[in-house]
Amino acid sequence: MPEGNGRVARPRALPPSADTLLVPPQHFYRTSALPCPYLTDRFERKLITELAGHEAQALYNTLSRAGFRRSHHLAYRPACTRCIACVPVRIPVERFTISRSLRRIRKLNGDLVARVAEPRASVEHFRLFTRYQRSRHVDSDMASMTFGDFRAMIEESPVASRLVEIVRPRGATLGACLVDVLDDGLSAVYSYFDPDERRRSLGTLLVLALIDAARERGLRYVYLGYWIAESRKMAYKARFRPLEGFGPDGWHLLAL
Repeated sequence: MPEGNGRVARPRALPPSADTLLVPPQHFYRTSALPCPYLTDRFERKLITELAGHEAQALYNTLSRAGFRRSHHLAYRPACTRCIACVPVRIPVERFTISRSLRRIRKLNGDLVARVAEPRASVEHFRLFTRYQRSRHVDSDMASMTFGDFRAMIEESPVASRLVEIVRPRGATLGACLVDVLDDGLSAVYSYFDPDERRRSLGTLLVLALIDAARERGLRYVYLGYWIAESRKMAYKARFRPLEGFGPDGWHLLAL
């Protein structure tokens, strides 16, 4: 028997507040299978969810630590059948040790300047992006992007983003990387650079610039997206050591 007189008083209705409103569920979807762009004779599927509203930043902070990355307004991670080749990787900034080869690249580019800028699309950046696509990824959908598409990629972000640029002093931009600013690091979204400056290793230089930018801001990690051991396109990521990978048991140091 309940205590008291057995009658249950009807609670008074309270005005809605931030504490009483229900948070809508976050939906995740699995894409259909498409040919893998990195490994032949394999198919890729992704787990995706939308980043929207005032909780988008906090959600993405959490998802990044679980191996997700961002494309436009979507966060995604591989969800392939019978394949776990894609490994989310990140550089622990304070433990990073620059190798001799990376030191040579930094010295070779001593005439260039790295800077962090607001994410604003410009004609100069679009032309650089287009040249890069047509040189490196001519068969990809991104090679046919219009300036409007490019501007949407750079400027229409549901989370805090920046552009890390490599420029000549008082001169042209040679490379840039769109990055998301997380509560524990910087997450590389997409980079592009002058395809005619091969000897400079601008892609590698941009990663070094991300490490410097994260260190200056007291951030612990630089998230580099996914690494596939069998993919030559992703081999450069293994140059940054130590490198952590995400697996069933969480983040761990990779034996490279």
